[in-house]
Amino acid sequence: MLKQIEGSRAVAEAIALCRPEVVCAYPITPQTHIVEGVSELVKAGTLKNCEFINVESEFAALSVAIGASAAGARAYTATASQGLLYMAEAVYNAAGLGLPIVMTIGNRAIGAPINIWNDHTDSMAVRDSGWIQLFAETNQEAVDLHIQAFRLAELLSCPVMVCMDGFILTHAYERVDVPDQAAVDAFLPPFEPVQVLDPANPYSIGAMVGPDAFSEVRYLAHHKQLEALEKIPEIAAGFEAAFGRASGGLLSGYRSEDARTIVVALGSVNGTIKETVDAMRADGHSIGSVSICAFRPFPLVALRDAIRHAKRIVCVEKSLAPGLGGIVASNVRMALRGVDHRVYTVIAGLGGRPIPRASLRDVFERAETGGLDDVTFLDLNWRVVNEQLVRARDVRHSGPIAENVLKALNPGRGAAAK
Repeated sequence: MLKQIEGSRAVAEAIALCRPEVVCAYPITPQTHIVEGVSELVKAGTLKNCEFINVESEFAALSVAIGASAAGARAYTATASQGLLYMAEAVYNAAGLGLPIVMTIGNRAIGAPINIWNDHTDSMAVRDSGWIQLFAETNQEAVDLHIQAFRLAELLSCPVMVCMDGFILTHAYERVDVPDQAAVDAFLPPFEPVQVLDPANPYSIGAMVGPDAFSEVRYLAHHKQLEALEKIPEIAAGFEAAFGRASGGLLSGYRSEDARTIVVALGSVNGTIKETVDAMRADGHSIGSVSICAFRPFPLVALRDAIRHAKRIVCVEKSLAPGLGGIVASNVRMALRGVDHRVYTVIAGLGGRPIPRASLRDVFERAETGGLDDVTFLDLNWRVVNEQLVRARDVRHSGPIAENVLKALNPGRGAAAK
């Protein structure tokens, strides 16, 4: 059914259609509307046979989901930002135990300084925890990915994160096709766990593993991710056959087949990138883009096939590895090993900063002429940065960086430290 609906509410309705039996909730911006929406559906009786559990922290939310999944229940939770870091121990436990939990990440910056707006720092912080990570470009894809995520998680017995950009998607109202219950039931079979705590057949889940077996256990977790590289496209193809629209998969290209410059990115920024590509194509530029949906497991072979014909790759990233640059770009370079391509990193949108089409076009054109640095910070205020660098060099008690930057940007707040 087509609805004009908030992204968070659309996801909540999609979660309910997947018939979770335990939903664990703790509020943190910008994912709160999702679990609130699920709670309303449980209270109204729309989502039946589901225990909605309010917990005291994000760590508790995932810990309860772990217990529920180990007991054989289909389990779901959601979080964002510091909440994801607070549950980090449980994030690794869920993956290490091979429990098929689905969790939404309303992507948001990590502090300090405190920031509630969107970037991808939170998901990137746990990218190698063993969870599958799927990134939604639109709210329609966010709905579709959650339905696919339960099927994928339960097929492989592996947890899945569906990452959707905070506020940009979670709080945006747009037209979304929310499927009906019968269609989802036909696509997503009832949960049959491969491991379950059962008094009639007692065994431990979460045994101590020493050096003699730990490498083998970790390899099997790696092998499960490699299996996901095959299953994700299969499930996406099955979804398209069942629901009549393409959604998900490992990656998707846009006007990239003959492009000399290809832009690679995750999430909602791909919409802005596609508009920029269209404008540049109209002016004769040979440019296209590739949107990566499955960041973990990383689609090395599929990406290599999609971009190897280009001359240059520009990775637009909403995260930063301090001292290195781009996280996505590092993975792209792995996909292109042995191929002589220039891979550029453009750090953009940190802490929710706007990503204008004009700014993207500028860096794409500079990449075409070889005038782009290996790592570029989109629309960085170099005046403010250089003032702080001079201040820190010349004054021992130069004050806190964040406050100095704010004062430099807003002189009315008072003079920066001298």
